[in-house]
Amino acid sequence: MEGTSLYLPIVVLLMQCSPSVPVTVSTNRPKVEVEESSDAVLSCTFRTERDQNPRIEWKKKGKDVSFVYFNGDFRGPFVGRATIEGATVTLRKVTQEDAGEYRCEISASLDTVSLGETNVTLKVLVPPHTPSCEIPSAAVTGSVVQLRCQDQQSIPPATYSWFKDNRPISLPRHANATYLINSHTGILEFKAVAKEDTGRYSCLASNGVGSPKMCEGKHMTIEDVNVTAVVTTVLVVFLIIVVLGCGGLALHRNGFFTPGHRGRSNVNYIPPPQEPQDFKHTQSFML
Repeated sequence: MEGTSLYLPIVVLLMQCSPSVPVTVSTNRPKVEVEESSDAVLSCTFRTERDQNPRIEWKKKGKDVSFVYFNGDFRGPFVGRATIEGATVTLRKVTQEDAGEYRCEISASLDTVSLGETNVTLKVLVPPHTPSCEIPSAAVTGSVVQLRCQDQQSIPPATYSWFKDNRPISLPRHANATYLINSHTGILEFKAVAKEDTGRYSCLASNGVGSPKMCEGKHMTIEDVNVTAVVTTVLVVFLIIVVLGCGGLALHRNGFFTPGHRGRSNVNYIPPPQEPQDFKHTQSFML
């Protein structure tokens, strides 16, 4: 009995000095990537020292930190479309509005360290939409022509490939190629188009998410310069300039552009009537 009483204080002392494990929080997927309209699982696991009922909170970071899960309920746009199991949250039919950085916070007031947290980044992938294509209907041989293709909604950004008459246009392999293709901007540029570039062009957008999408093809015609029409137009303009110049010179010679010229008048001149005083003065002079 005396031996037991001697060991008891030692056991109590060892229990008090034993290392404690404060609240710890972690995730097995710190970065989550899912397609739009699918479900996203934001994992959060924790372990507490003493507190058996810690408070679980989920927050979304941004310009302002907003609550996702607080005081046992989901908040804002997550109501009715999110569930929680333990501390792991599942979001249903995610959209681009759901993308961002989330924080799981565990508050254990009875633990030595009462707060733990972990972060999860959600990226929502968007498959390509039908790209918008700018394809000129006609161009003149020897001119620089650009065909444009763009999809602003795909995430990650789409890459582009071009087709002529439903056949893929290969990327240029040397610097002397007559055209350039930028697969990131979607621009197909002809340095100097030729008649053989005539055809139906279309563009395909792809980003590895979902199915690639192609814009509706459009026919582009390359025509030679009409030299006869150009020469005729130049001659007509030249003749108009000559006629106008000769007409202006003739008017200038006839004095139409000289200062004070008022032109000729066909109206007969009628002198103004004399005043009576002037008439009497003339009679007295003659007497």
